[in-house]
Amino acid sequence: MSVTLLVPSLDEEKALPVLVERLASLDPAPAEIMLVDGGSSDATVAIAREAGWRILETARGRALQINAGVEEARGEIVCVLHADTLPPTDMVGVIEGAMQDRRTALASFSPVIRGPERTRWGTTLHNWAKTWYAPLITRPHLFFRGVRLLFGDHAMFFRRADFLSVGGCTPGDAVMEEADLCVKLARLGRVRMLPQRVYTSDRRIAEWGALKANWIYFKVGMLWAFGLRSRMAKHYPDVR
Repeated sequence: MSVTLLVPSLDEEKALPVLVERLASLDPAPAEIMLVDGGSSDATVAIAREAGWRILETARGRALQINAGVEEARGEIVCVLHADTLPPTDMVGVIEGAMQDRRTALASFSPVIRGPERTRWGTTLHNWAKTWYAPLITRPHLFFRGVRLLFGDHAMFFRRADFLSVGGCTPGDAVMEEADLCVKLARLGRVRMLPQRVYTSDRRIAEWGALKANWIYFKVGMLWAFGLRSRMAKHYPDVR
């Protein structure tokens, strides 16, 4: 079972060197690491190329970038890994083990949000709870089937063939593309979050503050839930 790690990127030269170092230590190694860049104006692409990653350059937009990357991926399993998220060194083995279960259509790791000074346990716990209450509020028919709504910082993974069969991410979605994918793949099987951790940057919380960050997360989620997708990007500015 081969695994592609797909890293969608836009101006990630600050975060990428740490991820490059971590991915070089994975055991076993993935079949490939692919950077799908949406038009970076910094050294993002050069850093990935120097690391020996496969490079794909596309139009900007995470849904578009993920769709293009999965289309070109060589692995049977694709894991979408954000540039500011650090996985465990046994990541590939965990993915392979989880996807041995044919009932699982989509899975992820458990994210812990941390920065150079502290771990954001409050937001981490809230994000864990949100994987349950978000489907209860927005898609109760999925909640009562045990489906969780997962998000990009979770390092989600799936079978390439399944992703293509459901049409991939909704192309116009600038954010929340991962939640939409959960709904689509739930038609094919289980959506679950594994206990193994990934550590993701607290850069948004550091920029906005915890209360504002959680309010933005909630607001964008509600816009997605009620079909107001064109407004989502306006309320979720880039932080690099």
